[in-house]
Amino acid sequence: MGVDLLPDFIRSRYEVHEYQHACAILRQDFPAEWRDLCDLLVQFRLKKSWLTVGGGRKSKVAEHIDGFLYQRGWEEKLFLTRIQVDAATRDAPTHKVDCFRNRVAVEIEWNNKDPFFDRDLNNFRLLFELRAISVGVIITRTDALQAIFDGLGRGSSYGASTTHMAKLLPRIAGGGGGGCPVLAFGIGAQLYEEDQP
Repeated sequence: MGVDLLPDFIRSRYEVHEYQHACAILRQDFPAEWRDLCDLLVQFRLKKSWLTVGGGRKSKVAEHIDGFLYQRGWEEKLFLTRIQVDAATRDAPTHKVDCFRNRVAVEIEWNNKDPFFDRDLNNFRLLFELRAISVGVIITRTDALQAIFDGLGRGSSYGASTTHMAKLLPRIAGGGGGGCPVLAFGIGAQLYEEDQP
């Protein structure tokens, strides 16, 4: 079953991969979060104007996705974790999760260096083992978008060592997320929209 639980629109326009029954867990145990993610992915369009502007702290893609989920009650979340051995206690903070609600963690990796995937998956693994999250979701881009970036003269900004699906999948398959159920979405070329001349 798995990804067949997703709406046809999402399956036909995103590259989708799931591990450890993430779709079934989300749909059954977290129906509000499942609905939010489906609504997000159905309304999302990759706008040309977002690709032709220079970099900054956060891309327009990430801003749009974060903003959509924040309006529905999701939040950026830093988990305060500690390790205690006998009387000795040490802080062991995790990295902030881009969007979090009700045990579901979402990371947006649009155009970062690919080691960010290691950080995200390790964070998912740790938070899952600590029973703080039940599912981790990563939204990135498909490899096929490179042709669009090249056509816009922006190909060098989206290099081979940046975050895209071909860099993510071997990390998940290699156990980077541990036992955490992971759902990965790659934004496909069918979502590209020319919103400027």
